[in-house]
Amino acid sequence: MSNSYSYDLRQKVIKAIELDGMKKSEASQVFGISRNTIHLWLKRKAETGDFRPREYRPPGHSHKIQDIDGFREFVLKNSDKTQEQMAALWPDDISARTISRWLKKLGFVRRKHLWVLKKR
Repeated sequence: MSNSYSYDLRQKVIKAIELDGMKKSEASQVFGISRNTIHLWLKRKAETGDFRPREYRPPGHSHKIQDIDGFREFVLKNSDKTQEQMAALWPDDISARTISRWLKKLGFVRRKHLWVLKKR
């Protein structure tokens, strides 16, 4: 996805159109943006009262483990359990694969004698 135009530029364009009486097509040439973009900004201002860009959330998994510090304590407390057992003990409904991914993200590794160790 491309970056959105800055709020400062949006303010200048809207001010030029509303206060200075500049036409949309003229403003699009002066500021180097699409006339449709200006139309969408004015439409958003009419609907919401402001023309700020929408917040962008990158696509990805819905992260089921929100509390990272709590998960770290949970792992240290239940280090003798398998990933399946840890998934069953976790308060939310998660899979053993999710446990595995988060263990890797936090730097925990499996060893022969101790199930979970922190990487050094």
